[in-house]
Amino acid sequence: QVQLVESGGGLVQPGGSLRLSCVASGNVFRYYIMGWYRQAPGKQRESIARITVSRNEWYADSVKGRFTISRDNAANTLYLQMTNVRPEDTATYYCGVPNLLTYGQGTQVTVSS
Repeated sequence: QVQLVESGGGLVQPGGSLRLSCVASGNVFRYYIMGWYRQAPGKQRESIARITVSRNEWYADSVKGRFTISRDNAANTLYLQMTNVRPEDTATYYCGVPNLLTYGQGTQVTVSS
């Protein structure tokens, strides 16, 4: 069973940057597609970025060009570099293993001046 723990959330001003991390337990991280998701108040959870084992990346239009997903298989860690953030990026951010329907507990990101 994979357990995921996110960190790095917080309060950031519009236009600022933030890096989220997600550490996975177990020895399966390197074998799976990994993804970042977010859920804003009153909205459904949405997929915003994915990275394959071979490091092919996919982004939702809402974050393309501003967010970058990466992975460090040796450290069992997934990252989301967020730049030029906007108030509409405010949400709880989760990492997940889509093929296992497994997600972390989330980390809150608030974009506000």
